[in-house]
Amino acid sequence: MIVYGKQVFFYILQKHKEMINELYLAKECDKATFSLIAKSGFKIKKLDFKSAQALAKGGNHQGFLMDIKEFDFVPFCELKKSELIVMLYGISDVGNIGAIIRTAYALGVDGLLFIGKNLAQESIVRSSSGAALDLPICLSNDALSALNELKQMEFKFYGADGKGREVHHFTFPKGKKVLIMGSEGFGLPSKIIQKCDECVGIAMQNDFDSLNVSAAFAILCDRIVHAKL
Repeated sequence: MIVYGKQVFFYILQKHKEMINELYLAKECDKATFSLIAKSGFKIKKLDFKSAQALAKGGNHQGFLMDIKEFDFVPFCELKKSELIVMLYGISDVGNIGAIIRTAYALGVDGLLFIGKNLAQESIVRSSSGAALDLPICLSNDALSALNELKQMEFKFYGADGKGREVHHFTFPKGKKVLIMGSEGFGLPSKIIQKCDECVGIAMQNDFDSLNVSAAFAILCDRIVHAKL
């Protein structure tokens, strides 16, 4: 699969060389940058602008592209060994998904459960700046069954909801946790909220109704992580 962009290019080059099939450059680099790429041992294929644009399907490749292997999603049984999981229910925008994965990995989340049949690997590797290669990600079609299994493992569920308890005034108890984020437009459905031990939200100022889901996740996740310390 093709990924592109300078940040993800060098992240994979430095941390996941085993996944690289081929490297492409569509710009002239300074000597230090070119030397760093050349030292990786991979043959560098030069592309003209038109070819690079076609390979990136019109995306902003910044002159850095690579062909990498697909990664493996983890089985649900592995995710159950975690202490802190984020579950994404109904989120479809790959930019938001990638941003959540990047934040989750940076803040120390143990794994991500995505409710859906598939997840576009090329897009989330790029939008997560490579973090999708390091954060365990599991796919499930059945949210309620997954939550029931996690409940048996003594996980507590915290749903993101604008009507929930203000997160800065809520103390998360110790123990295994799942932070559940709902869709960009509709949030969490009642059947998921009913499974939650608590719903938490973020107080809005200036009569504004909501935050982008990835921004809301960052605030809620940071609160949960620091509650563990």
